[in-house]
Amino acid sequence: MANRITELFGIKYPLIQGGMVWCAGWELASSVSNAGGLGIIGAGSMYPEILRDQIAKCKEATDKPFAVNVPLLYPAVEEHMKSIIDFEVPIVFTSAGTPKKWTKHLQSHGIKVVHVVSSAVFAAKSEAAGVDAVVAEGFEAGGHNGREETTTMCLIPSVVDAVEIPVIAAGGLYDGKSMLAAMVLGAEGVQMGSRFVTTEESSAHTAFKEAVLSAGEGATTLTLKELTPVRMMHNDLFKRLVEAKKSGASLDELSEILGRGRAKKGMFEGDLIEGELEIGQIASMLNQITPAGEVVNDIISSYRSAGGDKLGGRFSF
Repeated sequence: MANRITELFGIKYPLIQGGMVWCAGWELASSVSNAGGLGIIGAGSMYPEILRDQIAKCKEATDKPFAVNVPLLYPAVEEHMKSIIDFEVPIVFTSAGTPKKWTKHLQSHGIKVVHVVSSAVFAAKSEAAGVDAVVAEGFEAGGHNGREETTTMCLIPSVVDAVEIPVIAAGGLYDGKSMLAAMVLGAEGVQMGSRFVTTEESSAHTAFKEAVLSAGEGATTLTLKELTPVRMMHNDLFKRLVEAKKSGASLDELSEILGRGRAKKGMFEGDLIEGELEIGQIASMLNQITPAGEVVNDIISSYRSAGGDKLGGRFSF
């Protein structure tokens, strides 16, 4: 039995892979889609010509639906949207900005639009803008996040109560049991990012993957709320930022320390000292590098073992 998310996207399982910058290229997206979930290409780290190449390769690697995640504050957003329309990408996930400008334009080309939010207020605004669904992302998630510090288990029912459109849960979700918990709270699908960072197909650098596997509890913190909130690992760069904040550094001084290209340096190039290492709180639960298809199968298998299918209705797929 399908629910609103599987029907909206035309997928087998309501399991979506996060569109993580520097980690989510065509290889990961196509593998997740081929396994029955929804793979996403993370366009936030890509020049326009790179995204076009990534979409073309993804279309060659899978005949299943896949999506592109576009942070709306990205300078090349107009070129990205043109490429998405030209290549007939079926689904777009937008984030980091208001979905008002692009939602109707994309939908006029037959594209489904999903927006990522961190509060019920922004979920309602996104629904008013006409999006087809929202991702409610709690502060446990890795990478850029909301300032509210609302946990996923608190955020999901709040957003579900605030909107009529389908809600996808994200942040701190790891396996089928956490997927079932999110669904019981009213979500109709889940998005997992960190769980797919340490897959074989992830474009993250091997050194970053190994650092994630070695991370223990409390190895990440949501920081830089003065600039753009981001959850990152506690490496030398993080420690310098913490010390600067304690010393009363200005926003300009914090920006200077952070510099440019830190996420690429850390996650894509493997600089574990000077790079920005974005990962969620579930890093402490990751212990091996596995194929993405196996991760999808493991999540769905553990969902069913936890009793998801026995609940019937929108819980069964």
